[in-house]
Amino acid sequence: MIDPNYIDQYFNKTSKAISELNTHKENILLIIKEIENCYKNKKKILVAGNGGSCADAEHFAGELICTFNDRDRKGISAMPLTSHSSAITAWANDFSFESYFERQIISNGQKDDILFLLSTGGGNLENKASLNLVYAANKAKDKNLKVISLVGKGGGELKKISDICIHVKEMETSVIQEAHMSILHCICIGLDKIIK
Repeated sequence: MIDPNYIDQYFNKTSKAISELNTHKENILLIIKEIENCYKNKKKILVAGNGGSCADAEHFAGELICTFNDRDRKGISAMPLTSHSSAITAWANDFSFESYFERQIISNGQKDDILFLLSTGGGNLENKASLNLVYAANKAKDKNLKVISLVGKGGGELKKISDICIHVKEMETSVIQEAHMSILHCICIGLDKIIK
């Protein structure tokens, strides 16, 4: 028999994490401004993550390309770095998956584009977690892209590399991802208000 108290505990934990996101208001507004500038300058947003964060990154790109609440909002150029299965499998097979996002930045990243990364751990050089995101972020900095990240746990390497980083200080992956999605939706609401 499952103890139903876990349901209350889980939703209390996620509710607490989401309710504390207003402490990141300044960075959320900065991110909205950077995306607005990117849009005005006819640049693009490259988005990436691994696993559930990959799904969230693709979701975010879809909201930018299409619409959110305002059906008349102009489209914002966004490219999920995970959507080209032939390129991913070719590069991972011939070279390594760790360098695939870096290769995408080399091929598609241009000065003043935005690299927007989602990672629950933020990348770790010691245990080699999410090195693909870390390598992409370093290459983006070399090419003068803005690096924006949403991270969790200890913040990892991305917290150090990013121009703007929102660090959700939680340890549970699912709680971090739910907080990240709330931030992404909040950004979309803000963009609806300024991009017409």
